[in-house]
Order: sequence, then C-alpha cells, then structure tokens
Amino acid sequence: MSDQALLEQALGSYVDPLLGCTLQSAGVTREVQVQGRQARVRLELGFPAAGYRDRLAADLRWHLAALRPDLAVEVAVEWRIVPQAVQKGLQPLPGVKNIIAVASGKGGVGKSTVAVNLALALQAEGARAGILDADVYGPSQPLMLGSRERPTSPDGRRMHPIRAHGLQAMSLGFLMASDAQPAIWRGPMATQALWQLLSETVWEELDYLVVDMPPGTGDIQLSLSQKVPVAGSVVVTTPQDVALLDARKGLEMFRKVGIPVLGIVENMSTHVCTQCGHEEAIFGAGGGERLAHEAGTELLGQIPLDIRIRQQTDSGNPTVAAEPESALAHRYRDIARLAAARLAYGAAAAAGFPSIAVVED
Repeated sequence: MSDQALLEQALGSYVDPLLGCTLQSAGVTREVQVQGRQARVRLELGFPAAGYRDRLAADLRWHLAALRPDLAVEVAVEWRIVPQAVQKGLQPLPGVKNIIAVASGKGGVGKSTVAVNLALALQAEGARAGILDADVYGPSQPLMLGSRERPTSPDGRRMHPIRAHGLQAMSLGFLMASDAQPAIWRGPMATQALWQLLSETVWEELDYLVVDMPPGTGDIQLSLSQKVPVAGSVVVTTPQDVALLDARKGLEMFRKVGIPVLGIVENMSTHVCTQCGHEEAIFGAGGGERLAHEAGTELLGQIPLDIRIRQQTDSGNPTVAAEPESALAHRYRDIARLAAARLAYGAAAAAGFPSIAVVED
C-alpha cells in the first residue's frame, strides 16, 4: 500500500468527538499530499473552531504517527459555515446564514445570560455572530451588552443593528425611552413587533444569529417558532425538577414545529463557596443529563452558579468578553462549539460524548 493510501486509510478511521463520526464520513478532508517523508492534510470543518483546531491537529498527528512514525505530517484545520435547513415553507433570513433560538420553559434560569455568552463564544471561535432580544416584555440584552445606543435608519424603513463587543445586536430595549417603560401588548402585537425587529434589521453577513427567546411556551413563542426560519435550538434549564419539567415542554415545542434541538445547557449547575471551596449542587444534581437522555438529545454543558457571571452581565460586560481566557469563558466556548458542530453534522452520536462541567475559578 502506498504512503498516500495508508494516510487516507488512517484518516478514514479517525473519529472526532465534535463531528460524531470519522473525518471521511463527515466529508471534511480537503487535501492529502505525501512527498517523501513529508505529508500535508487539510481539513475544512462546518463550524467555527478557533479554540479547538490546535487540539484536533495534535490529536490527528498522534493518530497518524502510530501508523507511520517516520512521516512528518502537517495538519491544517479550517472551517466554512454554510446555511442549514429551516422549517418547511420558510426561507432563510437575508444576511443571516443560521438562526439559533435559545429558550427556556420558565423564567429565572439564566437563559439571557447563556444566550449573550453563546453569541460571544461563537464570535470568539471565529464566526460572525449577532443576537436578537426577542423577550419584548423584559428585554435584558441592552443592559447585558452595556449599550443604550438607539438604532439608526437612513432610509426610514430598515434599521442598522447596534454594535456591542463586536456583536450585531437588536432589542426592543434599544427603542424604548427608558428601562422602566413597559411593553403593554397582547400576543399578536408582540409577535408582530418581534417579526419587524428581525426582518427590518439590516443584518450584515452573519454566520449565526442567536435569538434570546421569551421564556415559556405560549402564543408568542409558538408564533415565532412557526414564522422565524430557525436552524436549531438550545434549551436552558437549571437542575431542579420544576425547571426540568418546563424545559421538557420547551424542547417538545421546538420538535413539534420542526426545529432541531441541538442540546441542553444546565445553568446554575453547582455552587462553589468562594470562602472554603466547598462545592454543592444546591438545585439538585444530574437533572440536565437525565432530561437530555430521556428526550433523546445531548447535554451541551453545565455552567456553575458563579457571582462573577452575574456581576459581569449586570455591568454590561458578559463573561466571554470580560475574561476571555478564564475557565468560565472557555466552557461557554466549548458549549458554543459543540452546538455549532451539532447544527452542522447532526446529533446522531450525541449519547457517546462527554458533558462539560465547570467547578473551578
């Protein structure tokens, strides 16, 4: 067998944990060249992987060295993000390749905090990302992004998104005179307002638009799920039983309208005492993993109850932007990368992958 054929065979047997399959079956191998004792392999992933490509390249070199230790292999890892399928009968939004809805069955589980850090994490991984605050009754993204700027509209018909921490952002909160001004609307009015925010914003070549959905599974959520072209969804919950019960309802809502569920994020998973270091699962343990198993989806990761996350979002500087090299920021990036990989390649092998837990500083 030639060196070229041997290398291609070795690549075909390598299973990547994010792809959930071999490189060959995922179709990510773009180039395999062998010249003497030098070889070059070029991969093109379907999701952003700035924080993962070095590890993938190193693991692949180790895998190949087991077969040909005398062969010096250069591994280049690139990515190209393409639009994924949306609900039947809907067309992708202009300027947006993929919309990811972040939802929860009930309020108070940290959905908006997860959503903004997810968008920032996708950006940190190398994607063009934006966020739409779809919670018209309690828009929180202006506070979390640290911006009270008002959108501009040169033509009087369409608005340019606000720029904050590199993200393109839009929220009803940017259009209100003050944070205390309520949106006193019935369901159809709120749904129409959200559709206008989404469709009348000039999104500029986004790979991902993260939509911070309103909590619950009522008329607004259902209407949005049927009208907005969503490629995938992420459900946020805490480990406690009442939150898990409502999260299951949100998960099933997405499935009923034909939106893939990429996985579950368990927020406030554990608390680590800042004084003594004692770790305690104050809202229960294993709930997110159990829900993912029962619902046939994946636990994308676990985020602890950490005072820094609250302080950073309240100050308009979310964790991924405030401390980009911290353990917390890297866990958000792990979750974002895994969700993007599931969007690109599906979740058929989800049950075989480890969950992400953060219990340190």
